[in-house]
Amino acid sequence: MIANVKVAIIGAGNMAEEHIKAFSDISEMNIVGIHSRTIEKSKKLALKYKIPNVFDSIIDMYNYTTADIVIIAVSELSTKEVCEKAFDFPWICLVEKPAGYDLNDAEAIALKARNELRQVFVGLNRRQYSSTINVINDLSKSNQTRLIHVYDQQNPRDALALGRPELVVKNWMYANSIHLIDYFKLLGRGKIISVIPIIKWQPYRPMFVLTKIIFSSGDIGIYEAVWNAPGPWSVSITTQAKRWELKPLEKAAFQVYGSRHLEEIQLSDWDINFKPGFRMQAEEMLKALQGIPHNLVNIDEALDTMRLVKKIYA
Repeated sequence: MIANVKVAIIGAGNMAEEHIKAFSDISEMNIVGIHSRTIEKSKKLALKYKIPNVFDSIIDMYNYTTADIVIIAVSELSTKEVCEKAFDFPWICLVEKPAGYDLNDAEAIALKARNELRQVFVGLNRRQYSSTINVINDLSKSNQTRLIHVYDQQNPRDALALGRPELVVKNWMYANSIHLIDYFKLLGRGKIISVIPIIKWQPYRPMFVLTKIIFSSGDIGIYEAVWNAPGPWSVSITTQAKRWELKPLEKAAFQVYGSRHLEEIQLSDWDINFKPGFRMQAEEMLKALQGIPHNLVNIDEALDTMRLVKKIYA
């Protein structure tokens, strides 16, 4: 086990603070510095969590700390610029989703990571939910065909009213729906061989989207989304013998063939005491640093999910 892992933080908003909580809980991790566009916010978090150094720039933070890991948790429209600066240095990067406010932005970020030969992961933390992990572990025991139904709901009107940038809201499927659409990449086996629109996306009148996704394994995905209308996020996976349900995503329950009863699985304490998925994600970053198997999403895998978003919302 590696001791005294040095972690740096870029960003000083709510997501940065959630990462600080999660990484600080690991005895081997030591938060050594923080930088953000607003230095007063950085100072406030540094004081609250006893972070020893506040920096005016990314280059100063790396040169002073030589941190092993950097967490990039900035606004969507700032992510590309910040990543391009951070990728100049050989720390392992965890970038909050979305790694790019749209597909072109994401492609540029991924290209920079490849050109600099950087190890970059994207914070699709639903993959680290204990609910998700329980489902994956159970599904791995069966070769039966899967029907994967993802139900998405988005409120871009509310996002605009809350002051989110218009460009981000225009690409809200990348900023928010990516969490739901990523479940197809996680749960469907084989390659995606077709994405078939049933109810097509209408960008000037967003309401319903319905898409069928076919995998080379025979698995089938159904993506159903409602925009500016009520509905809960949920995922269900049905095989002939068993059905799993994530509703809400943080909770898992299963139903076996012949029963009408849903049996819930207990959540991990990490998903209760921290923002769900974040504590496990921090643990997986420690594994990545040691070069041992982990379940993080690298920048190219995240880019594949962005491309699937693009196909669904063509």
